[in-house]
This record gives sequence, structure tokens and C-alpha cells, in this order.
Amino acid sequence: MKVVRAAKAGFCFGVKRALEMAERTSETSHAVSLGPLIHNQQVVKRLAEKGIQVVDDLKEVTNQQALIIRSHGVAPSVYQGAENIGVQVVDATCPFVQKAQRLAAMSAQEGQQVIVMGDKLHPEVQGILGWAGDKAVPIQTVEEAKELPFYPHLAVLAQTTQLAENFAKIVEELQKHTDDLIVHNTICNATAERQKVASELAEVVDVMVVVGGRNSANTRKLASICAERTKTYLIETADELETVWFEEAEIAGLTAGASTPDWIIEEVYKKMTEMNEQQMDMASWLDSCPELHNGTKVTGTVVKITREEIFVDIGWKCEGVIPLGELSVSRKTRPEDTVSIGDQISAVVVRVENEEGHTVLSKRKADEEGAKDRLEKLVESKEEIQAEVVEVVKGGLVVDVGLRGFVPASQIQLGYVEDLDQFLGQTLRLRLIDYDPAKRKVVLSQKVILEEERATKRTQLLESLKDGDVVNGTVKRMADFGVFVDIGGIDGLLHISDMAYTRIKHPSDMLKIGDEVEVQVLKLEQQTGKVSLGLKQLKESPWAQAAKNFPIGTIVNGKVMRITPFGAFVGLGDGVDGLVHISQLADHRVNKVEEVVKVGDMVSAKIIDCKPDEKRISLSIREGIADAAKASDQEALDSQSEIKPMTIGDALGKEFPTEN
Repeated sequence: MKVVRAAKAGFCFGVKRALEMAERTSETSHAVSLGPLIHNQQVVKRLAEKGIQVVDDLKEVTNQQALIIRSHGVAPSVYQGAENIGVQVVDATCPFVQKAQRLAAMSAQEGQQVIVMGDKLHPEVQGILGWAGDKAVPIQTVEEAKELPFYPHLAVLAQTTQLAENFAKIVEELQKHTDDLIVHNTICNATAERQKVASELAEVVDVMVVVGGRNSANTRKLASICAERTKTYLIETADELETVWFEEAEIAGLTAGASTPDWIIEEVYKKMTEMNEQQMDMASWLDSCPELHNGTKVTGTVVKITREEIFVDIGWKCEGVIPLGELSVSRKTRPEDTVSIGDQISAVVVRVENEEGHTVLSKRKADEEGAKDRLEKLVESKEEIQAEVVEVVKGGLVVDVGLRGFVPASQIQLGYVEDLDQFLGQTLRLRLIDYDPAKRKVVLSQKVILEEERATKRTQLLESLKDGDVVNGTVKRMADFGVFVDIGGIDGLLHISDMAYTRIKHPSDMLKIGDEVEVQVLKLEQQTGKVSLGLKQLKESPWAQAAKNFPIGTIVNGKVMRITPFGAFVGLGDGVDGLVHISQLADHRVNKVEEVVKVGDMVSAKIIDCKPDEKRISLSIREGIADAAKASDQEALDSQSEIKPMTIGDALGKEFPTEN
């Protein structure tokens, strides 16, 4: 076996720079890093030995320590928090990440809706979102992009480790959601080059080994790219290498993520080379043994079962042994679930003689050979099959179709799958979407079947649905701008503005995922299949009774809900606000609304105009005060005792004769 290293692998410029800055800082200061400096456990351990500890919160840092900002970068609030407590900051943010942060902040300041493509849980993306402001939206897939509403002005940028082709697809989709799209390609050139070199190497080797931290997004993407082209293994150290991976390989490739140091890569390369030499020695020994050869198919009887091995009498000079991992695709923990003593089974020789003198066999490989013809026919027929999920692996599920079939996480259901473990032991409906018998690559999808069924159901629903229809649905997904409701095959958008007549801060204030709701179809676009839904439209508008409930001249009480330069809006009831113009706030000139009232104040005002059709009620605190003063004066007059009329005579104390 020949071992070929990728031309570009290991530390990128940003990671190398961060480590150098951290080590220099540790020589003169007590240093801590906010989160692991890079996603590599071995490197983090070495840094800890040099005194650089990891903290998860600024509260853990004292002003006697130097705070290292890792290459992923952070939000502006972290810098401000460090300044507030007097902590020295060593900014090791990757220059490419800093560029993305600046572009995000600039776009937000220019009034553009910022979209960040990347993993919203990744620290780099969280940092960029912090620079872009509260309204920035993270997305990772084209499906998420399709769910976005229309924006007048839109800016999009990417996590530096994203795939260029995925970014291009999302940009293409976002062009449908705005008339003004600004594209900032913030993908790191070094990342793209490493991915390109790894992809080209994976095309020409029999097996790829990717070295790096399993929690590193950069390393996981490298492994994903290679896995699409050949059998690929992701490891963190040389100790994880297994000889069985390379038994059928003539050429093995080696690459590493941007957070993998050279010394780990060298250890892996050295061990792979030693494995190659051992395989050559074994091949030489096998040439001298004429009875059996690797790949020979044999038949035998199961004579003994242990927890880790099955012994088979194959009529040779010694018994054959099947390791548990070579028993079946399912890799069940109990061998007796697959075979019993006395069973006649077929197997393939994978090693003529091990240290104990036994011939090592594989029942799994014999089963795989029998499944190849059936799978080739399924490629042509596109026939649906059923298979049990026997294992949960990184990025998807393993099913038993004779060979180890792989169902990527993105191909399990229509939506995003967070918990893969829930499918273990379940039987899935599947279709073969990629089959390479030479590489024993079997990729299946349940999602394509579900998509076809949904498309049929969607078409039928679109043909029968019309504006104004009232339908029942289930809340499936939630976003800041609304919720998506499944109305029987179509996900319609219930915008936050159509949920209630009152203002709500977030859709979760009214609904939660799984809620059953009755909604009205507000707008149906037949060509795109987009459906806008309304909830408040099924209730009477509070403005319908406004003229009756709020007649002109009435004195009303309410809370100040919001303030503008021209006046204050006062809540009068469910969904009805009245405006007190700045000129009506007091009986004197008011320069600023805040001089008289603030949000939350309870005020009394007079209704001076009511126009329900325009959803407008005008209020006057000034006239209310004046009316109250008049009423008080009148009440004072009315409360005085009655005085008997006085004549001139009464005043003079004389009596005047009256005329007869």
C-alpha cells in the first residue's frame, strides 16, 4: 500500500498565528483563553501545560490575567465586558474572520438585512452575528434560505470554513428574496484550497484518513468531502488507526484539518507507513501457503460461540474464526443473535493464519457479495426497499441491505434531524441513490420518497386551495418573523403581524411547535406554492366596535405603550391604540414628549377624533385637563347653598309703601 499525503494540510495561517500569540503571551503573563483556542484536544492540552487555561465566561477572568480571544473571534460585547472589568485583551482573531465581522457590521449600519451562512452554534458564526446586530439571521442550507421572507435590501456572507459551492447555491436562492443583494464572499482561501486538494486526492485513492479534532467544523467538512469520493476515516491521533481499514487498499491518502499540528500528522503518517510494511510482509508469507488465500470463499459449520468470536469448522488444518466485527453489517453485541451452533454458513478468508493459528473469516463480506447483484438492479429500477437501522454514526445512520448502507442525516426526513439515536432499530423506507461496488459505497435516502409523496399531496392541495379558505394545521417551525404551519402537505407562513391585533414581541408568546391551529389562507401563489396564513383574521377586529366603544368626547384611561417624536401612543384595549399628539400633551408648549410622559405611565385623556376605518383615534390630555377643571368649577358652584333674593328695602332696612 502506498501512502500519499495531501499537498496542503494542517495549520492554516490564522490558527498558527493564534498559537504563536498565545505562547508569547504566556511567557510574560498569566493567560487564559475564552473557549478552547482551537478545536484540537491535544493542542489545548499542550497549551494547558504551558499555563494557558480555558474559561467559558468573562466572570472567570480577573484583571491580573491576560484574556486571549481565539481565532474564531467574538462579539463586540465581549470586548466591552473585558474593558469594564479592566482585563488585558490579546486579540488572536483570524484576519479572515475579522474581515467578515467588519463586513457584517458595515452592512447592518447601512440598513441591509444581514444573512450569515454557517453553523449558528459555531463560535465564529456567533461572533459575526454579534457584529451584525440583533436582526441578523443565520442559515446553513438552501432549504432555510427558501423560508426567508422578502427583504428590500439584503447582504449575505459566509463562515470562513463553508464550502464555496454551497455558498453559491444559497446566494442564487437569496436573489429571489430581494431586489438588492450584496454578496460578501468571506470563505477563507486557505480553507478552500485544502478542501480542493483533499477532494482531488480522495478521487484517486482507495481510502482516506483525515486527522483533526472531531469538534472542528473545518475538519468535519474535510472528512465529509472525502467521504463523498472514497472510504474515509476521521481520527484525532495515530492510536485510532486500524489495520483492517487498509487490507484491500493499494493507495491510502492522508490529510488534516486546519487545527491539526504537524507533529500529529507526522505520527499518523509514520504509523500508516509501518502498517504498509507489515502488510507487505504478510503478503509474502501468504504466497508460501498454497491451501487458502485471501478472498477465498469457504463453507463451514459453527462449532463455538464466544462474546467476541465465532469458531467455524471449514475442514482445513485448523478452525476458522469470525471476529464479531466481521459477523454482519449490524455489528450486534451478541453473536448468538446472528448465528447458532450447528449453522452452515458461508464466509470469505480475510487472513490465512493469525497469532493463534486460526484462519480469520468474514461472514459479512460473503453476505455483501450476495447483495451486490440485487443492489445493481435497484439502481436501475429505483424500487423502494425497507431496511433496519443497525447503527448510528457521525453524520447519519447505517442500515443493513446486505452491505453497510449509509443514510446521511440530511436524507432521513424532510426537515432537520437533531437526534439520530431515535432511529436506532427502526425500519426505514429507502431508495438507493448512490452505489459504487468497487468502493463498497451504498448511499440511500428516505427523504426522496417522502419528497415525492409530499409533492403529490402538495399538488393536490394547491389545486383545491383558494384565498379565504379556513384550514387546520400544525405549527412545525418557528422563526423570529413568524411560524410555519403544515396545512396538510404545504408549509404556510403565519407572519407575526398576522397572529394577533395586539403587538407581540415573538411568535413564541402565542404559539409553540406542535400546536394545532385554525388559520385562514390570505394569499396563495400557485406558481411558487407559497402560502400566507392569518390567525387574527378569524377574529373580529377591535376597530370594528371602536366608534361605539370610544365615542368622541369620552374621557379614557390607558397606558403609554410607545413614544415617537410627534406624540405618545396610549393603549385603550385589545389591539386599539390612541395617539396623543405632542401639541395635546399639556396646556403649555412641550418640546419633547419625554418631558411629560414615559412608556408605562397611566394617563387620562379625552377622545377628540375617532376614525375606525383608518384605525386612528386622536386623544388630548390637554382638553381632558381643561374639561376636568371646568367640571370642578361647576361642582364648586353647584355645592353652594341657595341665597334668598335681596330688595333695596332689605338693604336699607326700611319699608316702602306699595301701590294700591
